[in-house]
Amino acid sequence: MWNRLKRLHHLNGYATLFLFISGILLFIPSLRGPLASYRVMLKDVHIWIGFATVAFLLLYVRYFAFYYKVIKKQPGKKRNLALVIGLIIGWIISGTVLTFQRSLPEELVQASLVVHDVFTWIGLPVLLFHSVTRSGWFRKRSDQLQDKKKELYAFSRRGFFKYGIVTLLAIFLGPSIYKWLKQVMDDGGSTLQEVALNSTNELSPLPIPATQSAPPIGGGYEGKFRIYTVTETPVFNNENWNFTIDGLVDEPVSLSWEEFVKLKRTVQVSDFHCVTGWSVLHVTYEGILLKDLMKKVKLKENASHLKFYSGDGVYTDSLSLEQAALDDVMVAVLMDGELIPSDYGGPVRLIVPKMYAYKSVKWLVRIEAIDHVHEGYWQVRGYDTDAWVGTSGTT
Repeated sequence: MWNRLKRLHHLNGYATLFLFISGILLFIPSLRGPLASYRVMLKDVHIWIGFATVAFLLLYVRYFAFYYKVIKKQPGKKRNLALVIGLIIGWIISGTVLTFQRSLPEELVQASLVVHDVFTWIGLPVLLFHSVTRSGWFRKRSDQLQDKKKELYAFSRRGFFKYGIVTLLAIFLGPSIYKWLKQVMDDGGSTLQEVALNSTNELSPLPIPATQSAPPIGGGYEGKFRIYTVTETPVFNNENWNFTIDGLVDEPVSLSWEEFVKLKRTVQVSDFHCVTGWSVLHVTYEGILLKDLMKKVKLKENASHLKFYSGDGVYTDSLSLEQAALDDVMVAVLMDGELIPSDYGGPVRLIVPKMYAYKSVKWLVRIEAIDHVHEGYWQVRGYDTDAWVGTSGTT
């Protein structure tokens, strides 16, 4: 029985290690571009391995009474068992919610994302420490050191070795944990005004916000934007920025920044949903409704879709004309009364509130009318072409 329990323990350990590695690769924003072609596959495997841990946990049940008798008089091991089981259950529940987020309440999804992240950043160093200090290599090495000298500066060699591992974990994992905590838990550097101050774009004149934008009628957005990009953030100024609408149109247009900011704008309050589970609510956007903008160019009869180009020269996406005609699809210039910062996709970005945010193209510089479905940057890598949030919209 003991050997079977050890084999099960090792299988669960390998599964957990894979979940750690794949989860961190999926989380790190700077890897979204380099790993884009493998992202969907990695996510799917991550989910299936996560469900496999459910089976491991259920198999543990038959051995629980046996193992508990073994560690009954060892409080440290009992605490460790409770911690590990708690982490696994927390990951399973929160991960399941994130997997089926489209059919679950938004508040539950956002709470599960935070729980999943917290458990990961707590569990990663704990379980790595647990794995290393209980490995045969560690025990053999620390026993050899213990035989040479019993103490070193009031620590046993075994203890010194353990604390050395803790230090290494802190050095390698500390920056990532700090970045995550700052991004998710802290307000420092995350307000719109602070992000706007760090914007790399230099355009003039700045658009004058409508009275509904400043102060924003939405009351100021609620939540945290997580900065994702598949390229370096482009830098725009009056010389290198222009906005083009062409393709299957009778009257193509090309607007300079000075001309673009003179276009009549409208204001709306929308929610912003990312396919990874986080949302930012009640954002006050000011811009031009896409359906109104397209009236200026007179679409040809054979046009069926609009293709959107990012100023990074890489990212594209598309909408059908029916989707583009929705009342809240907007070419936005301002959010909560501020020019959209470069990190948030400014100076101009597409906003499609009823779809996940990968459809809301950042740094929008061109709209092309086409006669076919265009698969955008993420669609050719496995994402849905129609990215409806929950049951919103139609296909």
